[in-house]
This record gives sequence, structure tokens and C-alpha cells, in this order.
Amino acid sequence: QVQLVESGGGLVQPGGSQRLSCTASGFTLNLYSMGWFRQAPRKEREGVSCISSSGISTYYADSVKGRFTISKDNAKKTVYLQMNSLKPEDTAVYYCARIAWCASHGMGGAQHWGQGTQVTVSS
Repeated sequence: QVQLVESGGGLVQPGGSQRLSCTASGFTLNLYSMGWFRQAPRKEREGVSCISSSGISTYYADSVKGRFTISKDNAKKTVYLQMNSLKPEDTAVYYCARIAWCASHGMGGAQHWGQGTQVTVSS
């Protein structure tokens, strides 16, 4: 069955960096688009970034553009989210998901979710 396991969350100071990892099993990573979502307290879950199955297309929400970078290693079955210049408003639970589509203008159709990893940006 499809499984997604996130790791790499934790406490980081404002301006710092963090790299999240999402290890996939139960399907062939290079056949699917993958996305990162986040949910802050009392807010709706939002799409942060995605990468297409080919790796050619990526998308970033305006709030993270220029600071976050998504990548993947098909051989390791892992998707990464490198987060730089972190801000307190980046504090959230971050979820990895297999999604139906990813294009330069957006993402959607989450099909399977990981359990999430907490990222807290605070001094």
C-alpha cells in the first residue's frame, strides 16, 4: 500500500534553514507528482510546493517563493523540501502528499498523505 513518511521537522530560529524529507513506498515515485502542504494552527491546509513526475515542473506558493526548494531522488524514493530564510509564519505541520497534478501555476488532487512533521520557527 502507499505510504509516505515525513522527517526533518523541529525547532529552528528565524532566518534559519531546515530540510524536510518524504520517503515513499508502495508506488513508483517517478510516475507521480508529489507535493508539500502545511497547516498552521487555526488555518486551513495550504499547498506549499510540488514537483511533477518528470521533475521538470515545479510550483511554489507566493509565500515561500525564493526561499523554499523542492527536489526528489527517484532512486532513494524521497522528496525533499529545502526551507531557507525561515519565518515565524512558516510554523506549521508539513505534510507530504502524492498528488494528481503539478504545474508551474498550481497543484492539486492530493491522493495520499503522510502523517506530517512539525516545523516551529521561533527564537
